[in-house]
Amino acid sequence: MKVIEKDFYTKNIIRGYELLDCGGGRKLERFGEVVLIRPEPNAFGKAGLSEKEWEDLADFEFIEKNKTSGTWNQLGKNIPEDWHLIFTYKNQQIKFKLKLTAFKHVGIFPEQAVNWTFIYDQITQSKLVQPKILNLFAYTGGASLIAKAAGAEVTHVDSIKQVVTWANENQSLSNLHDIRWIVEDARKYVQRERKRGRVYNGIIMDPPAFGHGPKGQKWILERDLLPLLEDTFTLLDPQNSFLLLNVYAAGFDMSYLKHITDTIELRLNSIQIGNLYSSSKSQKQFCTGSMLRLVK
Repeated sequence: MKVIEKDFYTKNIIRGYELLDCGGGRKLERFGEVVLIRPEPNAFGKAGLSEKEWEDLADFEFIEKNKTSGTWNQLGKNIPEDWHLIFTYKNQQIKFKLKLTAFKHVGIFPEQAVNWTFIYDQITQSKLVQPKILNLFAYTGGASLIAKAAGAEVTHVDSIKQVVTWANENQSLSNLHDIRWIVEDARKYVQRERKRGRVYNGIIMDPPAFGHGPKGQKWILERDLLPLLEDTFTLLDPQNSFLLLNVYAAGFDMSYLKHITDTIELRLNSIQIGNLYSSSKSQKQFCTGSMLRLVK
């Protein structure tokens, strides 16, 4: 099977979101009426706008204390405790609750919109009545929600209870229901599903570089990803399924994804690998990760 290499670019289909500028290890983003400055290691080179323009536009800037946490420094107007954005695709609307967190995230990864459209199309183009979808490291549920809106039976797995609760709130905001919520370590859950003989028509993974399970289990991407993938492949329906892997971490690029494809011994109709890019209003861009898409 030939591996197709291509670059992917974020589609601007999240109402109210805009990447205004990037550079110098930071990005300037508008989420509705709220403008934020956040660290972005992949935003190399000089920004398109001046420092004064950034400060005049921004309401808050995230200041890192360490690799996992920090604080928000107010630069502009007060903002509500939480607010909302809407992702729209083919008459479907997914509503996200946003808020400032101590981990620099706000509840949505806008660059993943290009993956959400892929998920929706894979499900709706399937001949299955209700495809079974497993979303691992599922965060606030963007992929889970669009899969549900497409008509799938969805299992959402994340190790952080508060994040799963947040995803459930997004389900209610989006007028969806019946997603199966699991607070569990992804590796443990996949191992149990394998023993049960479960099969899925789609598996989605967006693992972090480092993390912890609900019982303190440590996740280290370079150590744990390949064994997890090997277990995950066994859960894919041999006739009609897809796998989507998104990786955002230093050292994990297309060459690593090529290595992964070399280990796959499955009959596949399509293998795509590529980098995902975000482009700013100021004509700057940066890589927001690498992706692997398998279709059987």
